[in-house]
Amino acid sequence: MHKRQAAGWSRREFLERLALVGAAGLLGLRPELVAAEPPPETTRIRLVQIPSICQAPQFVAEEFFLKAEGFTEVQYVKRQGTEDIEKALAAGEADLNGHFAAPLIIRLEVGDPIVILAGLHVGCFELVGTDRVHTIRDLQGKTIAVPALDSSRYVFLASMVAYVGLDLHKDINFVTYPGAESIRLLAEGKIDAYLGFPPEPQELRAKRIGHVVVNSTLDRPWSQYFCCMVAGNREFVRKYPVATKRALRALLKAANLCALQPEHAAHFLVDNGFTPRYDHALQTLKEVPYDKWSEYNPEDTVRFYALRLHEVGMIKSSPQKIIAEGTDWRFLNELKQELKG
Repeated sequence: MHKRQAAGWSRREFLERLALVGAAGLLGLRPELVAAEPPPETTRIRLVQIPSICQAPQFVAEEFFLKAEGFTEVQYVKRQGTEDIEKALAAGEADLNGHFAAPLIIRLEVGDPIVILAGLHVGCFELVGTDRVHTIRDLQGKTIAVPALDSSRYVFLASMVAYVGLDLHKDINFVTYPGAESIRLLAEGKIDAYLGFPPEPQELRAKRIGHVVVNSTLDRPWSQYFCCMVAGNREFVRKYPVATKRALRALLKAANLCALQPEHAAHFLVDNGFTPRYDHALQTLKEVPYDKWSEYNPEDTVRFYALRLHEVGMIKSSPQKIIAEGTDWRFLNELKQELKG
């Protein structure tokens, strides 16, 4: 269990500042609604911690919202990469977590006990290329580095090349390297493109390595859909519905906080050891639209990525089957009404 206290500003001071700027309602800080619900069936919640700043809401949620929802034991299961998130959820090592939509869809088709509950944020991935790559179609015949051929980056690239009609297996040369090595190879021009997630794009821009080919936060169609969604272990959701709703509410409040108070959230991430650089954290929190969870339709996201993955042969199921068997929007629908202020 992690016990952290933000340096320089307390929880009470932070919430007082929010109240002063009129943000409390937007964050859903309405204790009377929480008090009217039964307590969570379990007071322990387990999340995954990976070195990615875009996961900020679930880190911020521990101190400011999960405890208020009745979770006295908040655990972070430390993992190295995004591909470990769905494994932890399926194995019951984590209860809820944000994760990229496409890998979740792949795991749902093979029968992993995961259920998608809500959208969390739009965008975060950026495709960075050398002067030889200016569009997704320019990837034909080029070399792209990914951590592994079952990684989230590879799956996202698969959806991108499918969208423009390229053959994933014939048109692209994929090589596997860790992130730091891939960035070095990109700087030396030994690979043509690399797909990074925060803080990697911020690092690449700071070092003036390559240029942005696709920014999933800004460029259509990627910017029209959720990048990361909240998913849960199916047995946890079935067994603990009150805890599930309370935990989801905490994550969505934390997403609002990241959108409304990025400076304070960035300080929290640095002060509590989630990331070392304040400038990269702040840049990420200002760029990623954390406040879109209540506006975008998460079902549209599942349908979009299921179609792309079907086109490249990564899944055989129809979007309708994935949605019917792998999603549960009841908690989100209730919280949308509750948290709108």
